[in-house]
Amino acid sequence: MTIAEPTITPLIVPTSIDDDTAAEFRAYGELNRQICDEQVGLPGLALEAAQVLPGWQDDTDSLDRGFVARVDGEIVGMVTISFAQEEEANAGEIDMLVPEAHWGHGIENALLARAEEEARSRGRTVLQLWSLHRPEKTERMLVPRTGWGRVPATPLSDLAESAGYTLEQVERNSEFDLRSDPALLRTALAEANAHAGSEYRIVEWMLPTPPELRAAYAGILARLSTDAPSGEMDFVAEVWDADRVARRDGRIADSGRVVSVAAVQHVPTGDIVAYNELLIGTDHTGVTHQYGTLVSKDHRGHRLGTIVKCANLLRWQALMPESPVVSTFNAEENRPMLSINEKIGFRPVSYAGGWQKKL
Repeated sequence: MTIAEPTITPLIVPTSIDDDTAAEFRAYGELNRQICDEQVGLPGLALEAAQVLPGWQDDTDSLDRGFVARVDGEIVGMVTISFAQEEEANAGEIDMLVPEAHWGHGIENALLARAEEEARSRGRTVLQLWSLHRPEKTERMLVPRTGWGRVPATPLSDLAESAGYTLEQVERNSEFDLRSDPALLRTALAEANAHAGSEYRIVEWMLPTPPELRAAYAGILARLSTDAPSGEMDFVAEVWDADRVARRDGRIADSGRVVSVAAVQHVPTGDIVAYNELLIGTDHTGVTHQYGTLVSKDHRGHRLGTIVKCANLLRWQALMPESPVVSTFNAEENRPMLSINEKIGFRPVSYAGGWQKKL
């Protein structure tokens, strides 16, 4: 069957999700959910359009652009591309959203070319793209350059390979059953606290971050871009300060999302040296997303990762009793964090491939 050449236009970013101009952006959220369902059977991986809109409206820390493909007026796919705003940032991160019904007719190729054109026009020299994969073995399994993990080939991975992208990294997507017995979490937390000793203490809050903690929290958030395993993916060292923390908190509040933070503070210095964030949208019966988890390199080996994860999960079970699961992604080479996950009950449900192309 011959498909007409798609018309590609910029994605309209409305001032409100309820505006007359918001139809495209709402369709973007629905399409993202459809893609996650088709590719791995997990529609809850996608955030709702209303949740991500504030981030699209504020270009201070990250610039987001999208493009919509139509054939005969019907939306047949979209592509988005995000640009970190640090001066040293080289990369653009692409998200390809073409449903199965429209794949294979050149729409995905046209959208990828448009996204790459946008990256070049902004002086970026590196392109990145993530693919989703089911936890299964097929005849053709792909191994990343890190050597850790493997994923089955998919139409999107085939597109990435044909366009000159290299599979750099595999991440594991795991889920934790929030309705499970909390006894295991309590035991693991008690043992980890005893191991860590008196130099470390737990601090917890709901966003927005208390003003007196913003500077310390900025310090650990900045480390996520440098201390988390990323293979050869070109991630810029993010610049964080108290003002950026406040801006981020404001965007999250505007989206209606709820975030719980469990952190570990190093008592002698006052530094926050580990943290875990759990996030949910306005539908408290939906999937909870782990937004970030990190232990500073200088403080590893004290079971701080176990402390922040267990403390926040226990807290979340009480806060959000209707949410069924927590979903999280971790690099396959991040064995210490995966070991914590496995010990406390997370199980793998899908995988993601990190692809990169240098222009």
